[in-house]
Amino acid sequence: MARVGLTAERLTRAGAELADEVGFDKVTVSALARRFGVKDASLYSHVRNSQDLKTRIALLALEELADRVSAALAGRAGKDALTAFADAYRDYAREHPGRYVAARLQLDPETARASAAVRHSQMTRAILRGYDFVEPDETDAVRLLGSTFHGYVTLETGGSFAHTPRDTEDTWARILDALDTLLRNWPKSPPIG
Repeated sequence: MARVGLTAERLTRAGAELADEVGFDKVTVSALARRFGVKDASLYSHVRNSQDLKTRIALLALEELADRVSAALAGRAGKDALTAFADAYRDYAREHPGRYVAARLQLDPETARASAAVRHSQMTRAILRGYDFVEPDETDAVRLLGSTFHGYVTLETGGSFAHTPRDTEDTWARILDALDTLLRNWPKSPPIG
């Protein structure tokens, strides 16, 4: 019989909190059971295994991040939209380090298509419309922005910038200025098709 009060949603949220506290890689059904003071078996009527739990946390993180970015983008265009998107992304990663890692979990194609990852792509492409992008340049620019934001956030949260006195906020602002300049002056490829 399932323990009263335990649901897949409650376990997912508790798993997300645990990921932020100890790291996404350390989230397991056993660790979550210890958090609730129950045996592992009590959780298996709600989650199939640790991979299922991690997938649920990843989906939650993608949804939270998409909601945050969407709210930040409302009514913005051009560089203002680029900056709002980037700042929301970075702030989420700094506030929720375990969930941020979870959002990077590779999902099977069907799960990915049904997840908020699609919204992330749509929002990035919406930003690029302000720069008059068409394919194949749009896909290249989406990849550039994603890799730049992820790379910076990963290095920053990992402490890689701590060895220099330069404020990371100043560097971040310069990177966003450079990206805006690059996007406005992107060498256009011939359209596909």
